[in-house]
Amino acid sequence: MFCCLGSQFAHAQTTDSSTSAKSTSDKTELKYNLNESGSHFFKATFLNQTWLRFNQSNPGTTVVGDPKDNTFDIGLRRTRIQLFGQLNDRVLLYFQFGMNNFNFLNASPGFNTTGTISNRKIQAFFHDAVAEYLVFKDKDYLKIGGGLTIVNGLSRFTQPGVSNIMSMDVPVFAQATVDQTDEFARKLSIYARGQVGPFDYRVAISDPFPIQTNGAAPPALGPNASFALKGHTKQFQGMLLYSFFDKESNQTPGYMTGTYLGKKKILNLEAGLISQKKAVWYTGATASDTVYHPMNLWSVAAFLDMPTNTANGTAINAYLGYFNLDYGRNYLRYNGLMNPASGTTQAVGGLGGTQGNAFPMFGTGSVIYSQVGYLFRQNLLGGNGTLMPYAQAQIGTYDRVNGSVGVYNVGLNWLIRGHNSKITLDYQNRPYYIALPATGKLEEQGRRGQLVLQYQVFI
Repeated sequence: MFCCLGSQFAHAQTTDSSTSAKSTSDKTELKYNLNESGSHFFKATFLNQTWLRFNQSNPGTTVVGDPKDNTFDIGLRRTRIQLFGQLNDRVLLYFQFGMNNFNFLNASPGFNTTGTISNRKIQAFFHDAVAEYLVFKDKDYLKIGGGLTIVNGLSRFTQPGVSNIMSMDVPVFAQATVDQTDEFARKLSIYARGQVGPFDYRVAISDPFPIQTNGAAPPALGPNASFALKGHTKQFQGMLLYSFFDKESNQTPGYMTGTYLGKKKILNLEAGLISQKKAVWYTGATASDTVYHPMNLWSVAAFLDMPTNTANGTAINAYLGYFNLDYGRNYLRYNGLMNPASGTTQAVGGLGGTQGNAFPMFGTGSVIYSQVGYLFRQNLLGGNGTLMPYAQAQIGTYDRVNGSVGVYNVGLNWLIRGHNSKITLDYQNRPYYIALPATGKLEEQGRRGQLVLQYQVFI
């Protein structure tokens, strides 16, 4: 049966007129048509992102109990399988299964050196499981869906399509509650989304997970805000986008494209928000006085992705966004992507996870994020594809940090076959901190770097 199904996938025709005439030897997707026209189909995609990384460690970093000034590690940033399809004129079914941040430490929140039993074979899980109904036949005006989904408010980078991002990685701060009250940015939600003229919208009501279920010990109630351990409230979110030229892809629920590599002419303005009552708590006038506080996050941004010369295939990608983030009084959280370190001897201000490549990523305050990239002409390297250099800047101003938190990346994509086969070299420069005894605020003490070579395969 599996052999037969594989054969059907391999020989299924695509509905894209630009590729429908290609021979089966030049297939670019695994797709099984459910009707003759191909408008009803079921499709599979596979993604793997492998990292080779050298990192200058934050002060005090330890790796399995040993102090380390720097580390070299090999890991899988993302390994994913998507299964989705338009089952009939109105119903879409979407699943995504996979794992993230799998290195020698397995990025386990419970990792320790005391001999306590752990299990490196529990990483893979369902990221998405969504059913969606198209209300108006053949029109994208209104789609209603529900399940475990990345459909979010706030911004395009709160729901990024990671297989087609322009830079090596996304600005994770925009996935505002990632692995705190969600499942790797996914939430149990009901939503409505659609496109009406130049407007693209999405609204959702989400049922956030309790912080106690994220696999790590939650912080104790104290004078600085943290996600509340008591009570449960729903989360409301929405996003509105205005397109000046081409409309964006709207097929899969939520996911927004990072770059179309010059295949579309995109200029968008967007605004988004996430709001939840009593999401966080902290102590008030006395240690026994508990104050509950809402989480209110909003952003505005502009996104550009368009060809500069259609004849040779050059293109530009740019984004500029402002994020206003209220998680409650002095909320601050460190995060390091696929952190290569397991502990620290120099905890910063009572905050967890400050070792390795971590920096203050989430906090009450504001963030300005920008990126720009340029796609060189197609076949710049002959039959070996082309190049796309880029730069990113993330500048956060948080209530609990003196000065700004500036994190900068520069990189180069070697697009061997577009997003299907690409190698990215990325350098990141980030700050590290100490906590001032008098105020408890964080003060920058220096900077560290990280160099990553990523190979992405996507089909």
